[in-house]
Amino acid sequence: MKRAIIAPVPLPASALAELKQWLGINTTREDALLTALLHAALDICESYTGLRPIEAYCEEIWPTRTETAPGQWQTLSTRPVQRIASIETVSPDGVRALLPSDSCAMELDADGTGRFRIMDAHGARRVAVHFTAGMAPGWNALPDALRQGVLRLAAHHHRARDTGDGTPAPPMAVTALWHPWRRMRLI
Repeated sequence: MKRAIIAPVPLPASALAELKQWLGINTTREDALLTALLHAALDICESYTGLRPIEAYCEEIWPTRTETAPGQWQTLSTRPVQRIASIETVSPDGVRALLPSDSCAMELDADGTGRFRIMDAHGARRVAVHFTAGMAPGWNALPDALRQGVLRLAAHHHRARDTGDGTPAPPMAVTALWHPWRRMRLI
């Protein structure tokens, strides 16, 4: 499975303002760096919790499995899925075609798990599933603890560039804020 964010939701100016306030920065000189740190912290939050914090329009590429397990349900790796929009076949040369609704099925569970199955892939070996996933529609709608964890992690990375602290794991104060949302899956 390969995921791509087709249309990320841009962070509002208030997100950058909160981080700058946390760090005590009054200039615009580092705005690009700070915005990149916020995006990285959101990605780390998703990796830690197993949940995409802010909604985005995504695509995952999957094998069809019609030869080995026809009609078997496959689970999208990104959560929580808000809506599955479409499924396209992907030919070896990259040409895409919308899969007819009678050739596939899609469903959402209450916990945000998105599933799909392919009954007839029309000869294609891969499909592209398009969907919207995320806990909140935007930065300001994020739960306070998640937002504070993202801000603290971005601030931690900003400070670490000067101290040389290359610890990749989020600080315990951040993981404590994110822990109630953490979802583990057995594979």
